[in-house]
Amino acid sequence: MSSLLADKKAVVPTHVAIIMDGNGRWASERGLPRLAGHRAGADAVARCIKAAIQRGVSYLTLYAFSSENWSRGPKEVSDLTGLLRYYLRHKVKELHAEGVQLRFIGDLGRFDTSLREELERAEALTRNNKRLVLLLALSYGGRGDIMQAVRRIAQEVRDGWLTPDQISEELFTNHLWTAGVPDPDVVVRTSGEYRLSNFLLWQSAYAELVFLDTFWPDFNEGHFATVLELYARRERRFGARPTATV
Repeated sequence: MSSLLADKKAVVPTHVAIIMDGNGRWASERGLPRLAGHRAGADAVARCIKAAIQRGVSYLTLYAFSSENWSRGPKEVSDLTGLLRYYLRHKVKELHAEGVQLRFIGDLGRFDTSLREELERAEALTRNNKRLVLLLALSYGGRGDIMQAVRRIAQEVRDGWLTPDQISEELFTNHLWTAGVPDPDVVVRTSGEYRLSNFLLWQSAYAELVFLDTFWPDFNEGHFATVLELYARRERRFGARPTATV
């Protein structure tokens, strides 16, 4: 690994967000069922979490199940939700022991009652952990996130709790599913695709974008280090001119 990170310790991102793409193609190339790709992708999640902790990242958001994924075949949806249920039952205690706080964002009401209860138990168990905040985006869509925030604000205006001139960017942000979480510094997508696919649309306004050719099941600690190196090279100006150096 280059010495770039050692020279720029202060630029380790606070929040890394990842679109985990390529499970199906990874499986197809190997003549395996799609479920095998999703299982291998779950192993990559474990490696990613470990790397985030080791590198000092405070927030990690993973796009695990999009709102559009509901349109996939019933078997694949069942496989994905079954895999989620398995990891909630068998891996949450390990994450808790590592000091990971779990948070789930998205339209969780679309899941069945028993799964929602397991999500709530996982959040409750890990709520006070501080080492890493892991957000799993489930049944999540950026447009849906914005729409639910608009509806909630409109309801508050109608009920007299707010006036239109009190609506600010900060207030809007606090009505998103990611309320209380800093915007991502860098958004990563694997598998060679170059789009956000309805992920954190409001939150990613000034995020650095990194696209990797690697399928998600092959993602490892080395790829995470590459993301941080690429991020460290970027000059983040947020629309302003760079500050002149003497």
